[in-house]
Amino acid sequence: MAAPKKGRSHGAQSRPGRTLAFILIAMVALTGGMFLSGHTTPRLGIDLAGGTSITLKAKSEPGQKNAVNQTNMNTAVSIIERRVNGLGVTESEVQTQGSDNIIVNIPKGTNEAQAREQVGTTAQLYFRPVITVAAGAPTPKPSASPSGSDKDKATDKATDKATDSSKDKASGSPTPSATPQGRAVTDGLKADSSPSPSASSSASGKPTPSASPTPDAATAALQKKFTDLDCTDKAARSQVTSGVKPEDTAVACGKNSSGQWEKYILGPAEVNGKDVDKAQATINQQTGAWVVNMDFTGGGSKKFAKITSKLSQQQPPMNQFAIVLDGDVVSAPSVSSTLSGSAEISGSFNQQSAQDLANVLSYGALPLSFQEQSVTTVTAALGGEQLHAGLIAGAIGLLLVVIYLVVYYRGLSLIALASLLVSAVLTYVIMTLLGPAIGFALNLPAVCGAIVAIGITADSFIVFFERIRDEIREGRSLRPSVERAWPRARRTILVSDFVSFLAAAVLFVVTVGKVQGFAFTLGLTTVLDVVVVFLFTKPLMTILARKKFFASGHPWSGLDPKRLGAKPPLRRTRRAPGSSVGPVDTKEA
Repeated sequence: MAAPKKGRSHGAQSRPGRTLAFILIAMVALTGGMFLSGHTTPRLGIDLAGGTSITLKAKSEPGQKNAVNQTNMNTAVSIIERRVNGLGVTESEVQTQGSDNIIVNIPKGTNEAQAREQVGTTAQLYFRPVITVAAGAPTPKPSASPSGSDKDKATDKATDKATDSSKDKASGSPTPSATPQGRAVTDGLKADSSPSPSASSSASGKPTPSASPTPDAATAALQKKFTDLDCTDKAARSQVTSGVKPEDTAVACGKNSSGQWEKYILGPAEVNGKDVDKAQATINQQTGAWVVNMDFTGGGSKKFAKITSKLSQQQPPMNQFAIVLDGDVVSAPSVSSTLSGSAEISGSFNQQSAQDLANVLSYGALPLSFQEQSVTTVTAALGGEQLHAGLIAGAIGLLLVVIYLVVYYRGLSLIALASLLVSAVLTYVIMTLLGPAIGFALNLPAVCGAIVAIGITADSFIVFFERIRDEIREGRSLRPSVERAWPRARRTILVSDFVSFLAAAVLFVVTVGKVQGFAFTLGLTTVLDVVVVFLFTKPLMTILARKKFFASGHPWSGLDPKRLGAKPPLRRTRRAPGSSVGPVDTKEA
């Protein structure tokens, strides 16, 4: 039985070196990865790095009453926060101010420009049938008495423009010639399911017997708006979409695949953004262009199949459906067959614009419209002063811990300080790597969490050292004391760290904003404490227990048996049953 014990003892003695080598290699690998990534400092939050603060003011659309309420404001905050974080911007702050304002704080060095574009975007998505389409510039008025041939040429020219706009094809088939523009407008509005405010013949859906049908007042006003619209003018585009309801026939603008502005007359919305389940930016394998693929919900799929079934039976441009986002036509593909389940938004997208559109569609439309009130630059001066004060406080606390360890534990303090150094290096490297990996940003509460972790780590060392001292007080030598003390200390350390980690996890879940930074850092450092104690402190203690300085109980080792009040080893003898209790003569024994 002696040989196996020697084998096990030899194996146990070889493990500390391998364990230390493992954690040192891991540290070198992580540090090398940090330098190779090009990020050598942690990302900072807005309180330490500065950034941009955006103030948005909520407003109700025409016809909406009491839309600006607490419920809609809270919903908007949640959606804006998900949008901004979906861009990789973490540590952003989104909160209400007063009854109708939302404040968005975005840290410096993140996607500030993209976030600014998306925070106030309503993202109201509708699928509307196209009634007619023309070039985006105002339509020139015809002369007083054009000849018949000239009139035909003008009509053909308008027809060609309408035909050229159908460049984003869902079916990929060529588009036949479009109907003349004026007739497309009139017939399309008559075929519309929405009731006409006048003209009984129009309301019944039957054509009037007149060879040249006279549109009612609403149709004439819509036709005039369409004719006069200049899509190259941003103010005109905003004005023409203001106050338009989903059930209304609308005029809208959009760019074709060539980047040229076009204007549309669109029928009532058949499908809206709430019917979209998810959206993703991908590359079309046939064209190589960036597109946005959408999957519909069960109800949305049925609606989409119904409208595409109707459109597939129409002639161009009335076989097109316009994908309208916040009043602008993003794409207007034609339909040749019934579609359901999913749809593809194509257009003049690049990777960034496709991903931005997919992002806002995935997280839903805002329940309110917002107007950008102010955009200010936030400096890091105040945060820098607080950080400076916090670091001084942390340094003082660390110095007091070091003094306590040196005075009370003497030589053992070297093990504690080396463990603290390893924990600090791992914490710094991992925080730096988490910046580009998951967007982690270091803020003032996170710094506080790291400072609190110093006490947690030191507490683990103290538990282990005191267990070893207890074994020495019982009269055991150092090496067996280390091995006997470890299982007891290990249980205490694990229970203590589990409670700390559980508290950090609960705090992270139930809080928002900067407090989550404190909880995340506290949880991270608690996990690293377990790693350091198990893979560094214990193996190092096992190795040093073999050294004469510690094994002999040197007065400066912190393990002096006399100073600890150790009991001398007891020699026990057996007594015969029934014998009286009295002093034992060791010589006679």
